[in-house]
Amino acid sequence: MKLISTTLTLVLAASLFTQAQNKRSIQVTVNDSTIEKRDTVPGKPVVTYHQVTVDGKTISYKATAGYMPMHDKDDNKLLAKIFYVAYTATNSGQPKEKRPVTFVFNGGPGSASIWLHMGAISPVRVKFADDKGDAPGAPYEYGENPNTWLAFTDLVFIDPVSTGYSRAYKGVDVNQFHGYNEDLASVGDFIRLYITKDERWASPKFIAGESYGTTRAAGLSGYLADRYNIYLNGITLISSVLNFQLIDFKNGNDMPYIYFLPTYANTASYYHKLSPELESLTPAELTKKSEIFANGMYSRFLSLGDQAPADLTNLVIDSLNYFTGIPKDYIRKANERITDFRFFKEVLRDEGKIVGRYDSRFSGEDSDDAGEYPSYDPSDANLNGLFVGAFNAYVRKDLNYRNDIPYEAVTNVWPWSYKNTENAYLDVSETLRGAMTQNPHLKVNMVCGYYDLATPVYNAEYVINHMGLRPDLRGNIIVNYYKAGHMVYVSKETDEKLKADAEVFYKSALK
Repeated sequence: MKLISTTLTLVLAASLFTQAQNKRSIQVTVNDSTIEKRDTVPGKPVVTYHQVTVDGKTISYKATAGYMPMHDKDDNKLLAKIFYVAYTATNSGQPKEKRPVTFVFNGGPGSASIWLHMGAISPVRVKFADDKGDAPGAPYEYGENPNTWLAFTDLVFIDPVSTGYSRAYKGVDVNQFHGYNEDLASVGDFIRLYITKDERWASPKFIAGESYGTTRAAGLSGYLADRYNIYLNGITLISSVLNFQLIDFKNGNDMPYIYFLPTYANTASYYHKLSPELESLTPAELTKKSEIFANGMYSRFLSLGDQAPADLTNLVIDSLNYFTGIPKDYIRKANERITDFRFFKEVLRDEGKIVGRYDSRFSGEDSDDAGEYPSYDPSDANLNGLFVGAFNAYVRKDLNYRNDIPYEAVTNVWPWSYKNTENAYLDVSETLRGAMTQNPHLKVNMVCGYYDLATPVYNAEYVINHMGLRPDLRGNIIVNYYKAGHMVYVSKETDEKLKADAEVFYKSALK
């Protein structure tokens, strides 16, 4: 999930969502139950048994909810406890050690795995008000997920330290978990421990991450191989951010203006702010058409800086107006550079509305029609009440898990350390390239939403084109596009497509 662009040091942090309850009937066998407190030694995970129907077939599965204790590698001191929920099919017809297992997390940094857990991949899903993905009024509900990936892989949802129910122990400095490298070490060690304790070393291994979770996933592709000799079969990168320079609107960095433009165009088209000619195009067609301008004339104009001639400047202003619907006078005053937050505010200013960052198809009224920046994200607020409450109800009622500390769907983990990338932008595409080179069987599934204004669709194309992969390895990357935003799965149609595309990807990765 979620991603917030800020300064060079970093970029991401997601928002909060809250409450739901389900009245489905499901057979549950309870083996254990516990109430966890912050500084107690983790109790035994809770195990329950359930069923879900996918494509007309009944999948019986075991759900395990609880903590994985994390110890100091030198003195075995307890450092933290990482909360997870695992789903293991019990009637797949495959031996457990041969069935794929996928480790799933969201991003932030500072986000729990609740979004992919309750929105897309697990056997349960929050109930939206409509097929688009609007949240209903409270009280909320959840139900079986007919698009669960449990149909083709076992699942483990991980909440990194400080998120969800995961916590460092009293007296332990949380900064040893709050950083790019520190996070890779703790999540990587969790994965090693899980496949050891659950006897999954022989299983095909996959990772699925969203937003900053794609940064973590790419980093783990190298870390797991280098540190533990754990080689992955596949990685799914949902709304990826692998090169932070592409999303950081900062003086002297013109790249985001180029790579956000196609998403600006699709957003403006969605709200009928463009010409009939452009609005007749599909999102894919409009993306390609706007890319030609963005990577051609506009890129050349930006490279000239203050030396850009007047005739070229006027052509650029006309073209930006053509592709964004933003008034020419505003574009000129903005120095022909429209930042993301200005676009959120400006594209619907004449209607007194702002558009969402995570999903620009969602709009809302702002408190200050004359303001320069939006006061909130309508696509974020749309779901705030839904996910957290759904999870809190589900984990207690269906999984029989109790915990008296707050479930931190998104929490403040700043300062987040990037100590190896000071005075530079974090770029994990090189780590991914190295992992793919050393393990030529590794496959990558990139998931991109046309209305994602947090990690725009054109960014993925840039990253792939600059990884330095030879054609045979380049073929190991597939890119799937969706008429959706950052959380591509909130809409019914795109959630179905996400599952179908993932199943095809897993089959190809297991050949």
